[in-house]
Amino acid sequence: MAFSKLERRFKIKTRIRSKVLGTADRPRMTVYRSNKQISVQLIDDNAGKTLVAASSLAKDIAAEKGTKTEMAAKVGKAIAEKALAAGVSAVVFDRNGYLYHGRVKQLADAAREAGLKF
Repeated sequence: MAFSKLERRFKIKTRIRSKVLGTADRPRMTVYRSNKQISVQLIDDNAGKTLVAASSLAKDIAAEKGTKTEMAAKVGKAIAEKALAAGVSAVVFDRNGYLYHGRVKQLADAAREAGLKF
């Protein structure tokens, strides 16, 4: 019997998380994508702390209207700016079980263009 979407994503997520670990030097950049919003965090797994976060629900990003992929690009740019301000220039990307396509890819490309290395 086929897996449901959530079961499939959970299996992919556990496979990714077994290989990806964030440190203070290179935090893990994890993406959460809902039907309407997208958010991203930079996490230091050794300390168990979130260093920087950005979301499409933030007032400055939500004020600008656009499609969901355009909003994802704005969130990617925002997380890169916040990370560089916090002294983080390199991260490891955790797509959190989502396919590297559409909004997730747009967010990653925008973060790269804004100066984040991964």
